[in-house]
Amino acid sequence: MKFGIIGAGMIANFHAQAIKAMSGGELHSFYGRRQEAVDELTAEHGGIGYTDLDAFLNDPELEIVTIATPSGAHLEPALAAAKAGKHIICEKPLEVTPERIDLMIGACEEAGVTLAGIFNRRFFPSVQLFKQAVDEGRFGRLTLCDTYVKWYRDQAYYDSGAWRGTWALDGGGALMNQGIHTIDQLLYLAGDVVSVSASMACLAHEGIEVEDTAVAILEFKNGARGVIQGSTACWSSDGHPAEVHLCGDEGSVFQADNKFRVWDFQSSSPIDETVRAEHMQNSEAKGIGANDPKAIDYTSHMLNFEDVVKAIEAGEAPSVDGQEARRAVALICAIYESARNDGKKVFLS
Repeated sequence: MKFGIIGAGMIANFHAQAIKAMSGGELHSFYGRRQEAVDELTAEHGGIGYTDLDAFLNDPELEIVTIATPSGAHLEPALAAAKAGKHIICEKPLEVTPERIDLMIGACEEAGVTLAGIFNRRFFPSVQLFKQAVDEGRFGRLTLCDTYVKWYRDQAYYDSGAWRGTWALDGGGALMNQGIHTIDQLLYLAGDVVSVSASMACLAHEGIEVEDTAVAILEFKNGARGVIQGSTACWSSDGHPAEVHLCGDEGSVFQADNKFRVWDFQSSSPIDETVRAEHMQNSEAKGIGANDPKAIDYTSHMLNFEDVVKAIEAGEAPSVDGQEARRAVALICAIYESARNDGKKVFLS
């Protein structure tokens, strides 16, 4: 299927690399508002460049668009793409509020096109093993389910674009921009959250509206409790891995990025030997993208894209459809609501 990319920044370049490496997809075109930026992308990756969105979307060869604009600028191009009959894969977060996401979902349903989000960590082989252990009931009763993202972004990162660190276009800070991947992973593994109580602050950056540090206490639908910690103000020389921990009365797993620090169950399984041989963290592990977003590899994006193409060809919903991608945004917005109200418990519907 032929792909076009909406956006002409760093994320668009990243999407181009993933599309060129994938099976079942071909990089066809780019759309951006600045001719110079579009020309740079086509010079590096090939394809047709557009600065007119209507002309880009009216190309009859174009089948799927990926959206790589700032977070709060996903809705408008998604609505236009749906109206033009194009399938859509949108970078995280799908949009910055559940209400805006609902508009995207509704437009795609009306147009009969697929809407998919990008939560590429779900496609780590280690996360699939983690999910398998949950589905097999190896944890027994889940008790504590947590995620920790102790990353660092310098002031120059926020100063590099006027949209960064704004509620309107970034949608939030350490949680909505950086922590959302592991928050989605936590929901994917542990299930829905029914209530949150939270606190947030901007402690180490200037000139931004959003949080660089946040904590939340969670109550899950299954009765488990948990914690989310997210920050872009935790300096380290190598970068701390983003971690997801699940504990139950029969097992515990601590995952650090795409490797495990702990894989421990009362009852053994044949897969345990493979996990310990191939998926355990070594002593030299560094955080993936913890200090530098450009250090993130495109492979899991590629797998995310391939999943969407296979689903479209089979007439099925992709693994991360609009409703799935909405879950993390709804939780983060509930955390923000609680934090703005002095930690008052907020219930998710």
